[in-house]
Amino acid sequence: MSVSTAALDPSVCAPLPVLGQDVTVPLVTGGEVTYAALDYAASAPALQRVWDDVAAYAPYYGSVHRGAGYLSQLSTDLFENSRRTVAEFLGCRPEDQVVFTRSTTDSLNLLAAAIPANCQVFVYETEHHASLLPWRNAQVTYLNAPRTPAQAVETLERALADRDPYGPALVCVTGASNVTGELWPVKELAAAAHAHGARIVLDAAQLAPHHPVDIAELDVDWVAFSGHKLYAPFGSGVLAGRADWLQAADPYLAGGGASRKVARRADGGVDVDWHTTAARHEAGSPNVIGVYSIASACKALTEAGFDNLVAREQELVSRVREGLAEVPEVQVLSLFGDDAPRVGVISFVLRGWNSSHFAAALSAEYGIGVRDGLFCAHPLVRTLLGSDPQDPGECGAPEAEPGERSLNAIRVSFGAGTPDEHIDRFLRAVTELVREGAQWKYRTEDGRCVPDRGEAPQV
Repeated sequence: MSVSTAALDPSVCAPLPVLGQDVTVPLVTGGEVTYAALDYAASAPALQRVWDDVAAYAPYYGSVHRGAGYLSQLSTDLFENSRRTVAEFLGCRPEDQVVFTRSTTDSLNLLAAAIPANCQVFVYETEHHASLLPWRNAQVTYLNAPRTPAQAVETLERALADRDPYGPALVCVTGASNVTGELWPVKELAAAAHAHGARIVLDAAQLAPHHPVDIAELDVDWVAFSGHKLYAPFGSGVLAGRADWLQAADPYLAGGGASRKVARRADGGVDVDWHTTAARHEAGSPNVIGVYSIASACKALTEAGFDNLVAREQELVSRVREGLAEVPEVQVLSLFGDDAPRVGVISFVLRGWNSSHFAAALSAEYGIGVRDGLFCAHPLVRTLLGSDPQDPGECGAPEAEPGERSLNAIRVSFGAGTPDEHIDRFLRAVTELVREGAQWKYRTEDGRCVPDRGEAPQV
């Protein structure tokens, strides 16, 4: 998977308007500053276009699929048209299904509930917990972290060659790491999986917001992603791909909408005829606004020109990496090396700093929001930091005091809505904090590093 670096037309490569771009936040040192949202990998800000579309629809909101009223029919059309929009955005094949869920985590748990009995699952230790943990009822083989894209393919091929050749198998792989931002060789991994009779699901949570995803071109069997990372709020996600395993499985949730016909039997029991369409796994009243927001985001990214968005983001990636390289204390985390293509997700540690302390100082003294911790990818971060699995440290709750070494890292992430000024401020803040130290004293409170409001600034 390559990243475009074509020449940019400045007139079409400005940041996309997002909510919150004018929000100011207080600084512990006094005054206010416009908030620099650099935590896109956790949740990207909503596109203004998405918010405007949702606001225009909101007065017409109605229950979908089973209502005779005008608003219900309008909402049903909007819901199903959103399904078609997402299918087009993902390059779905004619026979593929698009199932709406709550998130990537929900999508992969849905698929985990639908895999055939005795299915063997192959997953790299480098995965986000959303794709590492759902396979509890399967025979799981965890693959060691590869150090090159070629090694990733070789590792998978060896593992698949040793499997039971007669049973079903599934490979789960990320498209872009939520820790390093590095792109994985998805098309090559799909080819290896299919050559050995296995299927493959792509966790595109970090890929879809930053790079076009085409199911047919990549030749993957399923794609999962979250709306809240694709500039769409309201807690919706997508599982798109092959229909056969989904149609053969029991409904993910049993209830209205998933059932086509329910009848009492003479013996007092109940017979149920379940839908074979995507509705089979969409029981209950769906999140219509969330689904519509995903479709709106898909349209907005497509109309903005994804190639231009990718190229601009690559300029930001280069600027961040070059800026961090000028600070000797910074160690950028990477599996595949400096030349690996990547999206706007970069994690690093700083010699002499507790990562939580540094992230807290970025927020309190510069108005910059980043993420620190193990990023719900504990095995990967531990591998990158060379730590023992028993070393203390957990996601979002570092135990070290400010100034002490901590088993966690700092992640800066950005995307289509990131202004140049946010990147410039971040790089300036890193340099100043490393050279001059924090201006305020900090303490640990409820597992988080926070400014000590009872202490005077450091001199």
